[in-house]
Amino acid sequence: MKKTHLSTEVIAGFTTFLTMSYIIVVNPAILASDGTGMSFSGVLTATVLISFLSTLLMGLFAKLPFALAPGMGINTFFTFTIILGHKIPWQEALGLVFWSGVFFLIISLTSLRQKIVQAIPKHLRLGMSCGIGLFLTFIGLKNASIIQSSPATFVTHAPLSWELGLAVIGLFICLFFLRKKNPASFLIGIVSVTLISLLANKVALPISIFSMPDFSTTFFKLDIWAALKVSSIPIILTLIITDLFDSVSSFIGVSTSANLLDENNEPKNLKQALFVDAVATFFSSLFGTSAATTFIESSAGVEAGGRTGMTAIVTSLCFLPFLFLSPLLSIIPIYATAPILIIVGSLMFKNITQLNFNKIEDTLPVFLTIVLIPLTFSISQGIMWGFFSHVLLYALSGRSKELKPLMIVLGLGGFLFIAYS
Repeated sequence: MKKTHLSTEVIAGFTTFLTMSYIIVVNPAILASDGTGMSFSGVLTATVLISFLSTLLMGLFAKLPFALAPGMGINTFFTFTIILGHKIPWQEALGLVFWSGVFFLIISLTSLRQKIVQAIPKHLRLGMSCGIGLFLTFIGLKNASIIQSSPATFVTHAPLSWELGLAVIGLFICLFFLRKKNPASFLIGIVSVTLISLLANKVALPISIFSMPDFSTTFFKLDIWAALKVSSIPIILTLIITDLFDSVSSFIGVSTSANLLDENNEPKNLKQALFVDAVATFFSSLFGTSAATTFIESSAGVEAGGRTGMTAIVTSLCFLPFLFLSPLLSIIPIYATAPILIIVGSLMFKNITQLNFNKIEDTLPVFLTIVLIPLTFSISQGIMWGFFSHVLLYALSGRSKELKPLMIVLGLGGFLFIAYS
């Protein structure tokens, strides 16, 4: 490992925090969307607490410069597919996250986690990322009042409005600072749009800026027994797969860029890091939020020179003050966070350039995965159609020997999910 200095690690920790700090506002805004029944202040407390504890554990136990927080993509699946799509109460939805965390903890002690990743072909994994990116963008466009529902065409453009104008301004502000490689670009965009909204009397300051953390609305309110039923298996499976690839891809990407590799060219302390990620998923459900996972934004801290667990420790401490700022953060309008969803979605969609579209048995499953995630408003539908069609087309095209046993099981699971959902 390269030598580093304490001052460098501290700067790297602040840099990582600034890059990912948008999640403090964006995650509660998504989970507390109309119809979920979840409390903004409760989810904010859960978001800050799980980000602090899991990132601190990554630094102390895995000794790596990685930060964790509730994952983008996972939170939209939790909100719009599980709660709003399947009409599952949020307490039961947290129970589903709990059981996926239990499974993660078990397989993190074995090699099964890596085997699941290896069983699913790279093109399907990339398709999942692109589809989730489109899904995030779709929600962002809706929250920005750029598109709206239509009885004639299902979806159409929305009329000009204050919300649309401010969202576009926020989008350009974020893009401007992203081009300048400013780690606080998303945060600057959110704050700028909120300040403009205040000046235009579109939002109002709260009576008080500070409050105690909200441990009464979502904290330990999960229902693990209601979630423990056969019909929940496909949803838990999708939670596992989505979280699995989020964390593993982040570990590999950040470790490679930081040269944190062992003698076998594998990420250092991978087993410990995966264990921390599993613990984060488990405790996310207890605290009252969707699963926390390793953030790819950790690469910003690595680029700033972070190489040890001290970077993660500094990042974790930066979260703590926001436990007491719920009233102030709750005034941030959804159109201020909409540009973040659009930009993150586009960044996830860029993986499409790595796809090879030469053979129909490879192309069609990926295509179905990408388009069905946003069109069905369900990440699980898109993924399961991809799994099922992949296994079926490989069997029909004489390539069944290339299918790994775990992939066949996933394909059959996809068929059952489609048939009975």
